[in-house]
Amino acid sequence: MTFSENFLWGAATAAAQVEGGYLEGGRTPSIWDVAPKEKIKGGENCHVACDFYHKWREDVALMKEMGLKSYRFSVSWPRIVPEKGKVNKEGLKFYSDLVDALLAVGIEPLVTLYHWDMPVWVNDYGGWESKKITEDFLFYTRAVVEALSDRVQYWITFNEPSCFLMNGYMQGVHAPFKRHYLNLPKFTKIFMRTNAETVALIRKTAKKKPYIGLSYAASASIPKDERDPASVEEARNASFFKGMGTMNNRWWMDPIILGKPVSAFGIYHIGARFAKSVQVKFDFLGVNHYEAFNYSAWGGDKSIDKSKLPQNSLGWVIDERSIYWTLKFLYERYRLPIMITENGVSLGDKPDKSGKVHDDVRTKALDGFLSYMQKAMKEGVPVLGYQHWSLMDNFEWAEGYGPRFGLIYVDYATGKRTLKDSAYHYRDIIAQNGANVKEV
Repeated sequence: MTFSENFLWGAATAAAQVEGGYLEGGRTPSIWDVAPKEKIKGGENCHVACDFYHKWREDVALMKEMGLKSYRFSVSWPRIVPEKGKVNKEGLKFYSDLVDALLAVGIEPLVTLYHWDMPVWVNDYGGWESKKITEDFLFYTRAVVEALSDRVQYWITFNEPSCFLMNGYMQGVHAPFKRHYLNLPKFTKIFMRTNAETVALIRKTAKKKPYIGLSYAASASIPKDERDPASVEEARNASFFKGMGTMNNRWWMDPIILGKPVSAFGIYHIGARFAKSVQVKFDFLGVNHYEAFNYSAWGGDKSIDKSKLPQNSLGWVIDERSIYWTLKFLYERYRLPIMITENGVSLGDKPDKSGKVHDDVRTKALDGFLSYMQKAMKEGVPVLGYQHWSLMDNFEWAEGYGPRFGLIYVDYATGKRTLKDSAYHYRDIIAQNGANVKEV
């Protein structure tokens, strides 16, 4: 069998994207709650989102109906620490109750500590551009681990540092919408130091043996000729040493996982001594994967006519081969078991007249991604689980509520949930533990 009996078939969400209840239960605003209207498409906000804060019991029941074996969710830092040095017990109880409910129906909780929702009070002193953040993040982590680690074993320290740091502090397209290009080494080092100390804290204080990873926005280049060794080597090199390969993969992985120095564009450097000091031993490598580097607007193959290829509603090319090459190249370089912590397709889903949601493109892509994931596994890549992004339609950051990634359709006006065709298809895959995943 390709998939072990304890393979973690699951789905993922993030607090800021689904919870709502942004000023309830002692919570303080995050940087996404106060995002200027002009920065979010449609002038939307995440103050209510999917109202998971009130509807989580209903959503756990839907997870059970789908047969999920795991659920990746993030804890909201501003819900736990509304002001410096203060732990909000009501916030901790919310997540403790959620963990209990998940375990009661046989769903393994995978907890992400940081999925981009920094408290405003932290941002006020500089956020990831200030060394002060490490102390405050460790205070928050200690509170969460103390409250949940008697039942939670899987911990993800951060989600996609390349996105929340470069999009938030260089490109200015994500909160806190800053454009400080020359500060990349500075906030990279602050982040890496914080991550190293966070991992050490979890290992020291967790009540159950922890399994720790970090979710990277990872991808690879697909070889132009997949049967030609020279072409494969060219793609492997591009996946770590060119454009997106450097800035999405190697810049963030080499120092943390290998303790190796890294440089980019002749102006950004992380030295050998520092890299060694922030190296950690992860139990798994979290991979959030959507699109091959070949199709990237930044550094991709300009000769490709993407208009002739299948795309999701955000214009990302759907080429399921990419997950195979991503898994293969990452495992060859980093030799860590891998957890797919995000993978999915954004569409413009709508219910039909009968209220059903037919998302054939997502269902087909799910089959393709799982088939190519299975191919990598059969060739020796250890994959621990697959977390589909996302459990439900949600607030898609600066894109607002237009893109729908969910297995569950959410009517944002009423809050009504509807399982899409892809959810039922995924349920069948899980029920057979992947025995019905086709070979490629």
